Amino acid sequence: MLELARNYGKGPMSIAEISRRQRIPLKYLEQIIIPLKRANLVASVRGPRGGHMLSAPPGRISLWDILFLLESKSSLVDCLGDGGACEHINNCPVRPAWHQALEAMTQVLKKKTLQKILESENNTRPDFPLDQGHGPSFRHL
Repeated sequence: MLELARNYGKGPMSIAEISRRQRIPLKYLEQIIIPLKRANLVASVRGPRGGHMLSAPPGRISLWDILFLLESKSSLVDCLGDGGACEHINNCPVRPAWHQALEAMTQVLKKKTLQKILESENNTRPDFPLDQGHGPSFRHL
């Protein structure tokens, strides 16, 4: 999605080009492009100059839109999405903290659009140093 945002307004990009630039396996991209198209986040153009492009401006697509669509779970722990996942759901002292964490994460991801990511891309110092071996490691969406 980030490559499509970088290329917004310049025409479609081939999935092979996206794969090469992001170093993401072609087969994986072929699988995730389908739900992105169904959700009208991505449009496809057939033909020799065909490919894929964003269906909306990068400022209208949030990271939450992408994450919610592509991840099988939209909650951090099972009990937030499935009331029957745990027998201690009604008296669990930790569940409210998980709920607060999910709400905070959701709000951040809903506010962060592809356009905002592109605008911050040129910053020399990232908000969260991913290369120090601490915490999670994420690939570009």
